[in-house]
Amino acid sequence: MRDASADDAVLDVLIVGAGLSGIGAARQLQRRCPGKRYAILEARDAIGGTWDLFRYPGIRSDSDMYTLGYRFKPWRGARAIADGPSIRAYIRETAAEAGITRQIRFGHRVVGAAWDSTDACWTVEAERSPDSSRVRLRARLLYVCAGYYSYAEAHRPAFDGEDRFRGRIVHPQFWDESLDYAGKRVVVIGSGATAVTLVPAMAASAAHVTMLQRSPTYIVSRPGEDAMARTLRRVLPERLAYTATRWKNVLLGMTFFQLARRRPQRVKARLVGMAAAQLPPGFDVATHFTPRYKPWDQRLCLVPDGDLFRALREGRAAVVTDTIRRFTERGIELASGKSLDADIVVTATGLKLNMLGDIALTVDGQPRRPADCLAYKGMMLSDVPNLVLAFGYTNASWTLKADLTAEYVCRLLRHMDRHGHRIAVPRAPAAVQPTPFLDFTSGYVQRAAGVLPRQGDRKPWRVHQNYLKDLLTIRHGRIADGVLQFANPPALREPRHAQEATGAGTGAAVAASEVQP
Repeated sequence: MRDASADDAVLDVLIVGAGLSGIGAARQLQRRCPGKRYAILEARDAIGGTWDLFRYPGIRSDSDMYTLGYRFKPWRGARAIADGPSIRAYIRETAAEAGITRQIRFGHRVVGAAWDSTDACWTVEAERSPDSSRVRLRARLLYVCAGYYSYAEAHRPAFDGEDRFRGRIVHPQFWDESLDYAGKRVVVIGSGATAVTLVPAMAASAAHVTMLQRSPTYIVSRPGEDAMARTLRRVLPERLAYTATRWKNVLLGMTFFQLARRRPQRVKARLVGMAAAQLPPGFDVATHFTPRYKPWDQRLCLVPDGDLFRALREGRAAVVTDTIRRFTERGIELASGKSLDADIVVTATGLKLNMLGDIALTVDGQPRRPADCLAYKGMMLSDVPNLVLAFGYTNASWTLKADLTAEYVCRLLRHMDRHGHRIAVPRAPAAVQPTPFLDFTSGYVQRAAGVLPRQGDRKPWRVHQNYLKDLLTIRHGRIADGVLQFANPPALREPRHAQEATGAGTGAAVAASEVQP
């Protein structure tokens, strides 16, 4: 363990993760709080997060880049639905332009973070590659931008007979870029965003690609380019055109989501009808493209310019709805008794969700699990001081919420400086009833029920999944709302019995310096 060194000087903010959220957070911090010292710890050796990790064929966004891009940096690409390398380049360009890259410590995987109220500081422990040596850094505020899934593991169910299969089995999260699938028979297991991306991309050179799904997903075609954005760029200044397009897409997305919630059967019929119109005559739409759940009970899958439907029409790809009985030497035997021959099987079976990058948290020596906490405004955890997490929307672009969160962090820091506070901690009254963090039926969400924090049954503990509501409460709402409580050390170091006697931890005052609403 390294002790006091240059690395151990107290930072104002320590950001975990150099992906889309982390770079955006650093840029906002530089612009809005220029005097704050910060650093970024990145476990890998590159900027980009998801967009650097995933290298499977066709990797692209499933949101438009006018909302997935940063509010402060216009997206200049021609494609609204952009490929992974273009998004990675956009993130790297953002970092380079602002001088953020030199603040990143690559190869630092955060394994633990300990809060001490005595000095109102986090001590963060990281493993440094390549020798896994341990380093410690100290920071006043810990800002976790590590996403919501494990980079080290994926959801990968085991299938009977896999060892008998003579071909290759690969998972998209750990794609072997040397894999040659030209002229090969490919089976892609899954029907989510990754599968509908892989199938048309691989079908361009494979002999044939089959998408094997247990049940259908809502699949929607959308133009790869935004016609309005193209027009506005010709007649308006770049930033104004970008802002107008961004708001147009935000409002269209929100309108569609609300319509789907209020009139699910009508929207379902429309979505299924749109898919049917792009499929070959006589295609069994009821079996393969009619989900059993309501729209937006799970995330919709986007296919740019109908590329998946085109591959199906041209016979380069097929969809099979069935379950796997076992693998055989030549491929997969299905529960129906049918078989699929394959040279390559791609298990697009999903992600393994985690929280806070699997960082082990302690607060004054006591372990804190996100699953035992309530989410304050979807970005802080109850009874965990000076910690913020970036968690985007499930029904819109991730970056919309990440941008708002970064703005809030800057507002919070400025507020604490003005009032001389060192500690900010959300306290949930006992009357708040916990509910699931995400209102989604997707398998990856259900599997993570014991990992994600919970939301409450009232604001500010509700996770709205609504950009306009968050815009009002996060960008314009009061910082000192009576729920977020402020103190200076050692105010939060009272003996436990004293806290219970005064009601601390249930919304009561924690210090004389607390800001009242």
